[in-house]
Amino acid sequence: MGDHVARAEEFDKKAEKKLSGWGLFGSKFEDAADLFDKSANSFKLAKSWDKAGSTYVKLANCHIKLDSKHEAAQAYVDAAHCYKKTSAKEAISCLEQAVNMFCDIGRLSMAARYYKEIAELYESDHNIQQAITYFERAADMFLNEEVTTSANQCKQKVAQYAAELEQYPKSIEIYEEIARESLKNNLLKYGVKGHLLNAGICHLCKGDVVAITNALEKYQEVDPTFSGTREYRLLADIAASMDEEDVAKFTDVVKEFDSMTPLDSWKTTLLLRVKEKLKAKELEEDDLT
Repeated sequence: MGDHVARAEEFDKKAEKKLSGWGLFGSKFEDAADLFDKSANSFKLAKSWDKAGSTYVKLANCHIKLDSKHEAAQAYVDAAHCYKKTSAKEAISCLEQAVNMFCDIGRLSMAARYYKEIAELYESDHNIQQAITYFERAADMFLNEEVTTSANQCKQKVAQYAAELEQYPKSIEIYEEIARESLKNNLLKYGVKGHLLNAGICHLCKGDVVAITNALEKYQEVDPTFSGTREYRLLADIAASMDEEDVAKFTDVVKEFDSMTPLDSWKTTLLLRVKEKLKAKELEEDDLT
């Protein structure tokens, strides 16, 4: 480890000397860039992530001076991947720089990829609102580049987190849109019932039985096979239990579905919200009688 650090510091010192010395404008930045690259690699081998990150930023600055935007953007990405191990904030800052440069040179699919990576960093940091913002940016950019699968992955993240923040109309709109788009693609058709189920659960969270009944009619028009699925039956039976204000029926319906198709934590969380509202209504009714 010590040897790697010593080599890294030596390369860094030589690079700084190149920058401060005399020489042809272009060549001194090229020489310094080569030395900073070697320095950053040695810091990485020593697992000295912060120093590796800051050295990659120096490398990016050399490439900027040489007007090599693609190389500069890549150096910022390398810096971000070092900083990811120590500081999400620094990593995000470097990825932002990279995205701006990739946009400048028309590499939009690369920009989209790193917007998604920023979103995932905010996700890991439990900053859900920022994660939503960057997943949306990534989705838009992937769509512009016609990378539909990646766009849908990002959209589903937006829908998932919007629902967690009780922004149900936003989630419903996304899930319904993905369901409609998926019907046009034979490879994606199998997932339609899952998207419609997610949209339906968001409708249930709003507590409006009329709205969920209307939604189920609409979903039948979107996909005529949906009414024959267990997902449709689950939504219809829950809507009926809400209409009857019957918590026991709700519990039985969910339990039966879960025994055959285990519910993930997101669906479980939202259905618990529905159950709590139903319980509160039942208690209100008991108080009135």
